[in-house]
Amino acid sequence: MEFPINKGIGKPAEFQGLKAQYLFIFAGGLLGLFVVFVVMYMVGVNQWICIIFGITAALTLVYGTFHLNSKYGEHGLMKVQARSNHPRYVINRRNFSRLFTQKKKEV
Repeated sequence: MEFPINKGIGKPAEFQGLKAQYLFIFAGGLLGLFVVFVVMYMVGVNQWICIIFGITAALTLVYGTFHLNSKYGEHGLMKVQARSNHPRYVINRRNFSRLFTQKKKEV
């Protein structure tokens, strides 16, 4: 089996339909999920609870990642994050008359 990872120069990394930052979200999520699974098992949580939790969380992660990829596209998630950092409107608390008066320069 051959899995192409990059389609060419200047194009984003793509694997099985996941593009750009979604690959990192997917891989990081699976790695974090594996760590949580191992910690739960080592602490002594019932084996079947660990397995059911792992499968459920993995399926949720896969569905969520592919959903975000299809909804926002390659750069859309970064645009949503950038939009949340901008204010909706700018408040100017100066008097209306002070907006049009010039300040005298000191010599």
